[in-house]
Amino acid sequence: MLKEGDDAPDFSVKDQNGEEVKLSDSRGKKVVLYFYPKDDTPGCTKEACSLRDGFAVFERENIKILGVSTDDEQSHRKFISKYELPFTLLADTDHAVADAYGSYGEKTFMGKTYDGVLRKTFLIDEAGKIKKVFDKVKVDEHADEILRAFAE
Repeated sequence: MLKEGDDAPDFSVKDQNGEEVKLSDSRGKKVVLYFYPKDDTPGCTKEACSLRDGFAVFERENIKILGVSTDDEQSHRKFISKYELPFTLLADTDHAVADAYGSYGEKTFMGKTYDGVLRKTFLIDEAGKIKKVFDKVKVDEHADEILRAFAE
């Protein structure tokens, strides 16, 4: 289980456009790495739109947003287009990134148990260290929570 102060595990995965994204390429920037279960579902849409609506502040503060789910590139492109999301979504189709961050595991929904992406957010500082981990995410208020945490 990753915790505050740990090195953020590096990764290399494709974004919505098939471009390779490495966390290490973001050194020198603050990064919001948020894991979410599925494109275009109610909670995930609220969370993404919260981040979208606060995007100007993130940009002004030099904070990069990376969303991660197991959806493929095409699904991400549709989600971005439908909700005008101005940030990068990563296609972690084999859940390797989610595994590295402890964000893939057993879930229960409507009485059924299955494995999937757990909704978590990691704030990573300019040196690649984990500044904060959100294990419980309030999807409507998440952008404000993140900005407050980076200001601390």
